[in-house]
Amino acid sequence: MAKFYGMVGYAKAADGTDGIWTDTIIERPYMGDELRNTMRVQSGDKVNDDIVSNNLISIVADSYAFEQFFAIKYVRWRGANWKVTNVEVQRPRLILTIGGVYNGETA
Repeated sequence: MAKFYGMVGYAKAADGTDGIWTDTIIERPYMGDELRNTMRVQSGDKVNDDIVSNNLISIVADSYAFEQFFAIKYVRWRGANWKVTNVEVQRPRLILTIGGVYNGETA
C-alpha cells in the first residue's frame, strides 16, 4: 500500500455579481494511503479514448473534511487533478474514489 500526500479541492458556492452564484475552489493538503490503483481506457465517440481511474485514496480527515465532504471536487494525485466520484466516511478517514481527469476550475 503506497502512501498519499496531496491537495484536495473543495467547491464553495459564492454569490457573485448580479446574483450569479459561482464556485470558488479551496485546496487543502491531506495525507493517507492509496488503497487501490487501477486504470482503464474507455472508448467512446471521440477521437481519443478517455483514461478512467477507479482508484481508492484514504485520507486522514480533519473536521473541515468531515463537514464539507459533499463539496470535494478533485484530488491532485501523481501530477494531475482527478475527479472524485464517491466519498465514503469511515472515521477518522474519508475514502475517496477517483474517476477521470478533472478539467474544471482549480485554486
